[in-house]
Amino acid sequence: MKQVEDRHLILEQRADPWVYMHTDGYYYFTASVPEYDLIELRRAKSLQALKTAEPVTAWVKHETGPMSDLIWAPELHHIHGKWYIYFAAAKSRDIVNGLFDHRMFVLENESANPLDGEWVEKGQVQTEWDSFALDATVFEHKDVHYLVWAQKDPAIDGNSNLYIAELENPWTIKLPQVMLTKPEFDWETRGFLVNEGAAVLKRNGQIFITYSASATDDNYCLGMLCASSESDVLNPASWSKAFRPVFQTNEAVNQFGPGHNSFTVNENGEDVIVYHARTYTEIEGDPLYDPNRHARAQMFIWNEEGRPEFGKPL
Repeated sequence: MKQVEDRHLILEQRADPWVYMHTDGYYYFTASVPEYDLIELRRAKSLQALKTAEPVTAWVKHETGPMSDLIWAPELHHIHGKWYIYFAAAKSRDIVNGLFDHRMFVLENESANPLDGEWVEKGQVQTEWDSFALDATVFEHKDVHYLVWAQKDPAIDGNSNLYIAELENPWTIKLPQVMLTKPEFDWETRGFLVNEGAAVLKRNGQIFITYSASATDDNYCLGMLCASSESDVLNPASWSKAFRPVFQTNEAVNQFGPGHNSFTVNENGEDVIVYHARTYTEIEGDPLYDPNRHARAQMFIWNEEGRPEFGKPL
């Protein structure tokens, strides 16, 4: 494996990194593991300490059935006093009509510490169509919880678009679901037509949703949506979309295909974007089976318009 040594590295070989800082002062971390066969959690008092924190296996894939392969992009959320893990899983590695067969699932844990206690399967998140769906994330706004996720609309070309819906409970959405964005710009359609991996940031009277676009090689990059916090978030007209990527490959420092991010703050309260990237472009076969997407973190700033500026991968 190629060696990576820098202060922005959190964990090697952990794609789709999710960091959640809880009220107990711990940073909780989960991500896709290279074998795509289980969900692990770890926690630490600092971002850098996650590197040496002991991982705990929260859940292992089934032997057969819809949760038996390709366990992707887990996220940990704390809702109404309980912990929830959202993740995507498939019944096999077969590709049908150009797509994997993923659906979204939810686990629940009533323990104060999610590394303890029992994770209970709450089932599949049922959406408008039974089609390729993944990368569920949750945010709260005005005491209402919303789910944002990526899904294939059978009537729209491409792999996945981003959707939003209100949550009836942490594993059930209220229909109809609303499309926020589909791949349309050149930088969203390289290799594959992809909008996925949403992450939500609220600040300065605005709600921002970053998302990942294009194939998972060096073309992978972040786009961003923005809405006023006073607007109806279920109305697509409330959201504006950046015309250009807000975070993308930086060849000068060998950081390729940054994406599938989350947001947190460091120990000083400064804003941090957590993401994965590779250090090379020579990938043999499907990039999804190349294990060297590393979890990374760096600070970002806010401009005069009150919008985040992520800069370049460092």
